[in-house]
Amino acid sequence: MELFPLLLLALAFVALIVLPARARKRQQTQTQSALAIGVPVTMAGGVYGTVAGLSDPATIQVEIAPGVVVTYARQAVIQVRPPAGEVPGPVVTGETVVDPTVDEPSVRDDRPGDGPSGKTL
Repeated sequence: MELFPLLLLALAFVALIVLPARARKRQQTQTQSALAIGVPVTMAGGVYGTVAGLSDPATIQVEIAPGVVVTYARQAVIQVRPPAGEVPGPVVTGETVVDPTVDEPSVRDDRPGDGPSGKTL
């Protein structure tokens, strides 16, 4: 009975520290294995880009602007993003999905100007 508190503490340590760390590691491994050329990614520093090359197993080449390719460590990939124009996640019945490319007439300002919705930029 004297070892019960110590055993309980060790069990709490495993439950609160070790198991979540394993889950994060598993998620990171799945993210890195999903990399392919042309896939949009988010890097650890907040840089958004597209995978341009996977020649080395430890690094990837990411295109961050047209013609600008930088090399990152694979571990720097935080997230594989959905391709542009794709709505992330399922659309729930009754949910309003806003398409930013459509200009709604109720919000439109018809004053003369040089912006796409008639607003002066």
